[in-house]
Amino acid sequence: MTSAPSAGASAAPAAPKSRKSVTGTRKTVAALFLLPALVLLGALVVYPIGYSVVRSFADTSGGGFAGFDNYKALFTDDGIRTALKNNIIWVVFAPAVSTALGLVFAVLTERVRWGTAFKLVVFMPMAISMLAAGIIFRLVYDQDPDKGVANAAWVGIHDTFAQSSAFPKAHPGRESPLVAQGGGFITRSTVHTGRPVALPLVGVAPDQMPSGAKKAASAGSEPGRITGTTWQDFTRGKGVGRLGAVDPSELGYAGMRIEAVKDGRVVASTKASADGTFTLPARADGARLRLPAGNFKEPYNGVDWLGPSLVTPAIIGAYVWMWAGFAMVLIAAGLAGLPRELLEAARVDGANEWQVFRRVTVPLLAPVLAVVTVTLMINVLKIFDLVFIVPPGSSQDDADVLALELYRKGFSEDQPGIASAIAVFLLLLVIPVMLFNIRRLRREVRR
Repeated sequence: MTSAPSAGASAAPAAPKSRKSVTGTRKTVAALFLLPALVLLGALVVYPIGYSVVRSFADTSGGGFAGFDNYKALFTDDGIRTALKNNIIWVVFAPAVSTALGLVFAVLTERVRWGTAFKLVVFMPMAISMLAAGIIFRLVYDQDPDKGVANAAWVGIHDTFAQSSAFPKAHPGRESPLVAQGGGFITRSTVHTGRPVALPLVGVAPDQMPSGAKKAASAGSEPGRITGTTWQDFTRGKGVGRLGAVDPSELGYAGMRIEAVKDGRVVASTKASADGTFTLPARADGARLRLPAGNFKEPYNGVDWLGPSLVTPAIIGAYVWMWAGFAMVLIAAGLAGLPRELLEAARVDGANEWQVFRRVTVPLLAPVLAVVTVTLMINVLKIFDLVFIVPPGSSQDDADVLALELYRKGFSEDQPGIASAIAVFLLLLVIPVMLFNIRRLRREVRR
């Protein structure tokens, strides 16, 4: 029978846990915390990537092996080649323009009182979804100047320097003394002094007549001069008005240019007054009167922003509108952290503001500019929403990009393998940019 330990005896200390067991426990706990994220990462990223790689080697039925045929199609299919070309344009210009504008905005707003408000306004488009921005710019680029803001401004500027004709639809009516010639009209026979000439036209809606037009007046005869009237020979109402004669309700073609032509040369010219009457000198005697094509030139309708040649730059403009604010905010944050003593030292040494900006500010901001540019490059490789919404159906093929082509091929019945090949190709394009960004971030951490 053993004796109980004495009351004064102390209990033996517990053996300390080994360092390996503690480390193992910590790793287990860390793995348990990471497990949900790893499961989601595997289900949402790793598995789709692996499946896409496998699917990119399948044929149209999905059950056979097509080898590298799907990847060959990336460089032989006209639609994919157009998308690849447009992606190159996007990667080269969209990040560069957005970053440059962000840099300019950040530097210029640093010294003004309302800089914060301006930054807020420039950054606000980031709060709009790509879908909403696409709808906005579909309206902005509308061909009709009465709807599209871009063409309304462009047409306004154009018409300031080159006024359009007020009579684009005017043409001779029945029993007219005029015949067509070179986009304009000319009298069938010669004219002579002292005999008034009638040059009736039709085809201009009453609400489209020049604002300065007045009721047409019959021209009186003048010795030694050619006189006449050019007017809208139309009166509303059946059987109302006389054909080829000036009626009380008819308006003159104010500003209509009239030329007297002899032997193919213009010997005299004039413009009709507000009531349509005009006068030519005696040297026009024996000539034929011509209404040149400039009188009937169609009004300038602006630029076809969403046409085949400009649709990609137009969509890039919409993208820059959205992302220049993002670039500005990041660059402004980097600008706020610059050592001001370096900038002041440069100014003390005699550098002007442009030299300070080019030789001091930009080099110091190079890491931030690299972050912004690389981020936008990754973003534009995946651009889809704007290209899908902004172009009309007639120009969507010309604006095509790889992400949109992936969508088109992926939802077609016989090209899912090509869609998977496009997805893998996009991944391969993004990986070098991501590796560059990771290495740059690691270098920043070491500093």
